[in-house]
Amino acid sequence: MNNYNNVVLYDGDCGFCNFWVQWILNNDSHDRFKFASLQSEYGQNFLKNQELPTDTFDTLYFIKDGMYYKKMYAVIKIGETLGGAYHGLFSLRLLPKFILDKMYDKVAENRKKLAGETCLLPTQEQRNKFIH
Repeated sequence: MNNYNNVVLYDGDCGFCNFWVQWILNNDSHDRFKFASLQSEYGQNFLKNQELPTDTFDTLYFIKDGMYYKKMYAVIKIGETLGGAYHGLFSLRLLPKFILDKMYDKVAENRKKLAGETCLLPTQEQRNKFIH
């Protein structure tokens, strides 16, 4: 598996997740992020290497500097990496991990209802940021 940096791993079959991938793409002014669905070869290899379930896709992961973060910590690290106003997500770390996980799990539980079935397709330039 290639050692990419700043990789967002998400549920490729979820409109809510795809919406947020598109949002990151549109706000990634420094061209820092790569993306892979958890269902892709890269995503499956990541899950296997970390001894995580390979058939459960309700968790967001973010790989940065040889470490991986999940759930709300992934969201916080993505915000830090985006910089600017999004760096403020770092302040969420003041909340206990169990509260952050509970917040994340509640959204994840309802994510398909929140998004509906509509998802935007990335441009050709944006597709170059996707790892298969």
